[in-house]
Amino acid sequence: MTEIIRLHLVSHASGELIEMLARNAIAQLEDVQVERRLWKMVRHLGQVPEILAAVAETRGFVLHSIAAIDIRESLEEGCRRLAVPCMFSLEPLVNRLSEHFDAHVQYRTSARDIIDEEYYQRVEAMKYTLSHDDGVATQDLEDADVVLVGVSRATKTPTCMYLASLGIKAANVPLVPGVPLPDSLVKAKKPLIVGLTVDPTRLAFVRAARLKALQEKTPSEYADLDSLREELRDARRFFVRRGWPVIDVTQRSIEQVAAMIIKLLQERKNASS
Repeated sequence: MTEIIRLHLVSHASGELIEMLARNAIAQLEDVQVERRLWKMVRHLGQVPEILAAVAETRGFVLHSIAAIDIRESLEEGCRRLAVPCMFSLEPLVNRLSEHFDAHVQYRTSARDIIDEEYYQRVEAMKYTLSHDDGVATQDLEDADVVLVGVSRATKTPTCMYLASLGIKAANVPLVPGVPLPDSLVKAKKPLIVGLTVDPTRLAFVRAARLKALQEKTPSEYADLDSLREELRDARRFFVRRGWPVIDVTQRSIEQVAAMIIKLLQERKNASS
C-alpha cells in the first residue's frame, strides 16, 4: 500500500537546494507518494504564521534551510507546539563536521554571506568583461588585465567570461579584415594583449554553422576556406609584428586557453618585479 508523505519545504532563497535534498531523500523510500509545498524567499518573521497555519492543517514533515536565528527559532518552536517534526536541512552534516574538526558553528543565511576581497574582484571583473565584449567600450582598455584579439568565432568571448569568473578583467577586440584596430588597443601599456588563432578548416566549419543558424544562404567569404586561410595568415603576421603572444585554440578547451593566459600573466608579473 502506497503511503502519502506530506513535506513542507521552507527556503530562504530559491528553494533549489532544499528541493534537491528532499527529492533525493524520498527516492530512497519504497512505496511512497509525495505531496509537497515549497515556500521560497522566507526572510521575515511575518512569513512564519502562514507557514505554520498550513503545517497545522496538513501535518507532515517540515524541512527548512533557514539559518537566520529569529526566523528559524520561530518556525521550529511553532512546529514543536504543533507536534510536527521540523529539521534544518544541513544540520546533520554541519554538526558532524563541527564535532570532527572541533569548529564552532556560526549559522549564516548562505555561503554568499562570506564576502571577501576575492568575491568583489570577481564581481568587478565580470562587470568589466560584459561591458567590453566584442570591441565595445575600447576607450578604456587600459583598465583591463587581458585583451584578447582574434578573428570572428575564435572563442574570444567565452574565454573572457571564464577569465572574469576567476577575477581577471578581460576584454576582447575582433580582428576584421580591412578594419583598423582602435588606437586605444595599439597604445595600451597595462593589459596583456594576446592573439587567438585557430585552424582554418575548423573555423570554416564553425562559421558555416553560424551562417546556417542565421539562415544566411548567400555565398560569403565569411566561411570560405581559402579566404579564411588568408585571413588567419594575416592575423598571425599582425600579432607577431606587434610582439603579442599567440595561442592556437583549435585543440584546446576554454579552460586550457585560460590557463595559458593566466600563466602568461604570472610570467609578466614576475618579470616586472
